[in-house]
Amino acid sequence: MADVESALLVLRNAGIQASAAPTRGASDAADQAKQAITEGCDTVFACGGDGTVHDVLQGMVGTSAALGIIPLGTANCLAHDLRLPLSPESAAHAALVAKPRRVAVGRVAYQDFSGKPSQRDFIVTLGIGVDAHLFYKLDPLAKRRFGMVAYCAKATRLWLTHKMENFVVEIAEAGQRRQDEVSQLLAVRIRYFGGILRELAPGASLGRDDLRLVLFHTRNRWAYLRYILRGLFATNWKVPGIELLHSASAVCRAAASPNGATRNSRIFVEADGELLGTLPAEISVVRDAVTLLVPH
Repeated sequence: MADVESALLVLRNAGIQASAAPTRGASDAADQAKQAITEGCDTVFACGGDGTVHDVLQGMVGTSAALGIIPLGTANCLAHDLRLPLSPESAAHAALVAKPRRVAVGRVAYQDFSGKPSQRDFIVTLGIGVDAHLFYKLDPLAKRRFGMVAYCAKATRLWLTHKMENFVVEIAEAGQRRQDEVSQLLAVRIRYFGGILRELAPGASLGRDDLRLVLFHTRNRWAYLRYILRGLFATNWKVPGIELLHSASAVCRAAASPNGATRNSRIFVEADGELLGTLPAEISVVRDAVTLLVPH
């Protein structure tokens, strides 16, 4: 809370009327943002990591209010992409001279863990498959205590032991639809993630009105590792079995077993680092969706 207060002080010293309120939970953050906008707030700051930004975003899509970010999370991928300072005071100072920029967001319709259809918007990335399984397995307490170390440790364990499963993806490309089986899909909106991921999906950009899809047509563990190392070392390696393309939509569903029946397995869906639910999932783009405060 001291970090939030320090950012708040910067805004107030600049003559801005600002107040802070703790998020009551992921399901309430959207309502809190909507309420603030209803009460006349022209800017809502998400003070936290990408998960906090994700939760607040749900209440801001389609409104004219601006979304500002005070990065206080583990990865802070969106803050890295926006080139925001990572200290609360500096981020607040950057917000004072930032330009509002209207951007598109991704949207995913999926099945929640009670089996009901649900929908969320995302601004960083959506993942289906292995990366979402990571968030399913990751202990929230370990995440809070050890940060990126917890992520890396769990990711290494999954890389060594997880039995990857294929699922079906249908993609709109050049006015036609194609269908493939993949073991992992990423739908990426930002260019630069920071940390070890760097450019996870070269060609992705908040300035575009589509998604950068990364399709893993392989279950080869070394292909997965090579792809991550490609980002870490900022190389242009082309990894066999991994394809990148631009598209505004994709539909994912469980693959059929050899006898034609749908496989009874749970393939998880995550967005902006938040575990959402399972397949089936339909991914799309909402254009002109939200205003971001972007530093000079």
